[in-house]
Amino acid sequence: MRRRGLLIVAVAAALLAACSPAKKADTAASGRTAIRFATDWRAQAEHGGFYEALATGEYAKRGLDVTIVQGGPAVNVPQLLAAGAVEMGMGSNSFIVMNLAQEQAPVKAVAAFMQKDPQVLIAHPDQGVKSLADMKGRPILISDAAVTTFWPWLKATFGFTDAQVRKYTHNNATFLADPRAIQEGYATSEPYTLEKEGHIQPQVFLLADSGYPGYAAMALATDKLIGAHPAAVQAFVEASAVGWKAYLYGDPKLADALILKDNPDMTPDVLDQARAKMRESGIVAADGSGAMTDARWAEAFKVAVDAGVYPAAMDYKRGYTLQFLAK
Repeated sequence: MRRRGLLIVAVAAALLAACSPAKKADTAASGRTAIRFATDWRAQAEHGGFYEALATGEYAKRGLDVTIVQGGPAVNVPQLLAAGAVEMGMGSNSFIVMNLAQEQAPVKAVAAFMQKDPQVLIAHPDQGVKSLADMKGRPILISDAAVTTFWPWLKATFGFTDAQVRKYTHNNATFLADPRAIQEGYATSEPYTLEKEGHIQPQVFLLADSGYPGYAAMALATDKLIGAHPAAVQAFVEASAVGWKAYLYGDPKLADALILKDNPDMTPDVLDQARAKMRESGIVAADGSGAMTDARWAEAFKVAVDAGVYPAAMDYKRGYTLQFLAK
């Protein structure tokens, strides 16, 4: 359900309004460091670790006053960060971070709470599709954002061609109407909605399990925050790691209550199955760690360069820092 490309900012003013003067005054009185954290979509289980850390006081006990600013289809988190509208935000995939590096934006990834990108391709059952390679030549429904993220990797790795591309309109109707069609999605959302809406058991292929590199659910911070309040960034990373472990392997009730409050369209069954999928697929590390490595970033950058997305001379390392991660 969540779309993860770089989208036009249309609601920045509303997001800023959500951080009221009263909130800032309370923060000053408490002595805690205020951090507005923008998510990349409406509240959902894929944000659960952050909501868990907020709901259970993990941020507060480390001297932070965190406000989660809910995203949506018209929200561009990197632009909000670069403009100073929020101090931290979610990076949905590694291409967002490399785009920041290419644009020399004053923003860096400081942790990656999803060790696998949850991006999947989905096929109908009983159509002879047993691997990503079997999808060559079939119509593939992908979003505009996908054209510059995982699609170049699919073409380079499996020989897919642009002639296969069909526009994904963020609903399942086109896919359900064509048994030969393939559709993009998130491991934690579209397969479940297809089961409910289409009454089928779709074939689901996690790109990461076929070698697609990169991270997801990254915490991004402005260079200004990193420079002025490094201890606050460290505290955010540590509290979020505790939150992710607790959300997936502990009691998620408090976090789910906040998610359902922020997003009334969400339902408990969707949250439950998404948590199960994250555990089963190893999308989030069992310890909730936001670990990143230079080697993984180098691998992701090489894939992007080989696909012609970035020049080989680009300084991709300016888009992230490992200083806040456990050694």
